Amino acid sequence: MPANKKVAVLTSGGLDSAILISYLSKKYDSVYPIYIQSGHVWEGAELASLKRFLKTIRNQRLKPLVILSLSTADLYPKHWSFSGKKIPGAKSHDTQVYLPGKNIFLIAKASVFCALNRVPSLALGPLKTNPFPDASPAFFKMMERACSKGLQYRIRILTPFLNLTKKEVISLGRHLPLELTFSCLRPKGHSHCGRCNKCAERKKVIAH
Repeated sequence: MPANKKVAVLTSGGLDSAILISYLSKKYDSVYPIYIQSGHVWEGAELASLKRFLKTIRNQRLKPLVILSLSTADLYPKHWSFSGKKIPGAKSHDTQVYLPGKNIFLIAKASVFCALNRVPSLALGPLKTNPFPDASPAFFKMMERACSKGLQYRIRILTPFLNLTKKEVISLGRHLPLELTFSCLRPKGHSHCGRCNKCAERKKVIAH
């Protein structure tokens, strides 16, 4: 068990971060889930699912959900994630859902929360198969140094699933109510559309 038994978790309503929250609640005394709103079309459904999931697992080590705001719509004018138009379909490549710099924004915002609340560790759920430049070990180490230096507070960035595949992560969370998680780019109300890139990925991993 870490000497300081507090950790914050950058979370969405998806499978990986939901399992990460449960995984870390077995290792830390206090787990602070953080959801950052940026204005994407799926956030209403995603946040509702996340709240249901957290309420259902009812872990005493789990702190109330922290909701922060960080609009990035001005950086991605007319982007599908804000307009809801021409969203990557089921057969699209994962690179089509990439938002440049997203992890930079999320880590920076969450790190300030950690420093102000004296939470020394910040966890994320990127996987072994993540191809993006802001999901590499070197990137996370550099962000860790930059945030710690700029905030004058030592923050450790944790990526426990970085050497695991999606299938391996799912196996860690089979006991959880994964049906309450949400991974969809074009939700119908609070339901999955069944036709986007994320819905296709979700169907594939849950089926196995």
